[in-house]
Amino acid sequence: MVKRCLGLIASVAVTLLGLLLVTFLIGRVVPIDPLLAIVGERASDSAFAQMREKLGLDLPLWRQFLRYLAAVAQGDLGQSILTSRPVLEDVLRVFPATLELATVAVVIGAALGVPAGVLAATHRGSLPDHAIRLLGLVGHSVPIFWLGLMGLLLFYAKLDWVPGPGRVDIVYEGLVEAKTGILTLDALLAGETDVFWNALHHLALPSVILGLYSVAYIARMTRSFMLDQLRQEYITTARVKGLSEARVVWRHALGNIAVPLITVIALSYAHLLEGSVLTETVFAWPGLGQYITNSLLSADMNAVLGGTLVVGSVFIGLNLLSDLLYRLLDPRAR
Repeated sequence: MVKRCLGLIASVAVTLLGLLLVTFLIGRVVPIDPLLAIVGERASDSAFAQMREKLGLDLPLWRQFLRYLAAVAQGDLGQSILTSRPVLEDVLRVFPATLELATVAVVIGAALGVPAGVLAATHRGSLPDHAIRLLGLVGHSVPIFWLGLMGLLLFYAKLDWVPGPGRVDIVYEGLVEAKTGILTLDALLAGETDVFWNALHHLALPSVILGLYSVAYIARMTRSFMLDQLRQEYITTARVKGLSEARVVWRHALGNIAVPLITVIALSYAHLLEGSVLTETVFAWPGLGQYITNSLLSADMNAVLGGTLVVGSVFIGLNLLSDLLYRLLDPRAR
């Protein structure tokens, strides 16, 4: 047990170190000079040299990396040129918006994807199976920014069923104190039901658009897992004993794939957290994706790398959590 824990800790440490190395190298090889964004194009050569020395860019690459590791270990991700604030402070401010969007999207994905996968597996080769597989193909093939634009055009501009881009109507901005950063939760805590419903309406369309990708992935994996289980001998035995088909499918077969499904849903959640950039851009959602995009357009590499590092760390954390849950729920994996 101790050996496995030490191995797990070592694996996480090596992965984090690799992530730090990759983000560091990205910041050094991209064709963007961070000095230009700081001192400007018209600065003198001496000003460039002074700033280069101040940032440690005149040091050998290995020493720069060690300084970067030391800074990150202290929670210092640098200062944003765009906002003039510490990057970590900015990330903590915008990340809850991404967390809110991705959480609702993955709930939609699991609530629709799992039943759809079960339905496709139990009716293999039928019309529902073909329709669900086609939905999965479309969900992974159609660009999400196009879906977002078409959703806004249809449900906002034409039908007026949902509010426009943004997290809340302008009349409600600033009415709720950001305690958690999750606007719907903060509105409930403050007793502002009008703000809550308005924020929920704004959240509906982008979360559904983002959730479609999760539905496609979870449905496909659920179908694959279920087809494998429905061929097992214990399923035949359960049917011979006279158990109802619903009990065989939903309790026995689905129960046996619960553990791998947890991993699938956790990975889907991680992908939604890191892949919401286009959705946030289309819907003007003030989350981490939009923050990274704006920083990249402004050559604010500290913010870009800091945001990338945070997303990578969350991905590693969710993978670790799914692995721990896998071991906890399945004795064979211990």
